Amino acid sequence: MLGKHLLGLYEKALPPDMSWERRLQTAKDLGYDYVEISIDEKDERMARLYWDEKRKEELHRAIQKTGVSIPSMCLSCHRRFPYGSSDPVIREKAHILMEKAILFCREFGIRVIQLAGYDVYYEESTPESLNYFLEGLKSAARLAEKYQVMLAMEIMDTPLMSSITRYKKYKDEIPSPWFTVYPDLGNLTAWGNDVKSELTLGIHEIVGVHLKDTLAVTPTFEGKFKCVTFGDGCVDFAEEFKILEELGYAGPYMMEMWYTEGMDWKDYIGKAKQYIEEEFSKGVAKSDEILSWTR
Repeated sequence: MLGKHLLGLYEKALPPDMSWERRLQTAKDLGYDYVEISIDEKDERMARLYWDEKRKEELHRAIQKTGVSIPSMCLSCHRRFPYGSSDPVIREKAHILMEKAILFCREFGIRVIQLAGYDVYYEESTPESLNYFLEGLKSAARLAEKYQVMLAMEIMDTPLMSSITRYKKYKDEIPSPWFTVYPDLGNLTAWGNDVKSELTLGIHEIVGVHLKDTLAVTPTFEGKFKCVTFGDGCVDFAEEFKILEELGYAGPYMMEMWYTEGMDWKDYIGKAKQYIEEEFSKGVAKSDEILSWTR
């Protein structure tokens, strides 16, 4: 827990060769409440969406035995198979993967699918790719409504979805209660946004918050959006926790980290959690101090 909030751990923070039972139990042992599953562009992770009943039962048993849930999914396979592709075969694959992901979530009680805000990733963005992307999101929202699985747009590491303001333009086009936002505090900060204004704008649609440090984008630096040690980047976590507390945010936080071969991952995860807990305490203290002035 982080205060009264559930605290999750990103699957990729742990060694990839773990069984699901060990992965969930390890997260629990490290003090986390849940795990966010990744369906990225690697064949082995996309293959999860095609599991047979035996493989599904293994995960069901792991969840039941450990008592650790998987309430959210990071669905980034659309980097490889984007809705906005100029290739109709790839676009069709994007739709298939989305439906498979929603059905996977229904199977395992996963409530939120975090969407990658890319029209294309390995192709050049065009007006046509943006139109295809919007149509793909509309189709996904209809499926989400059908199966009652929440879609949540991540604030990204590329300009298209670099702020909640930009997400809101898509929300205007897709006014579904099943299409929401999942801000990443690292990405939101790195782009130089007014974080308080952005979080205030999106507070009634935020269904989860990613915790990650980043290095800011500047005129001479493209920024760094992954693998920045907590405390070494540009994110003022205490201030942003204060803002979220004052806005009444009651949802979960999810710590996004990446395992690399040879690292002391337990030590890294433990220190990151301790840092975030300290920053949260500072933020809550600042919030309580401000509220006491207004009483």
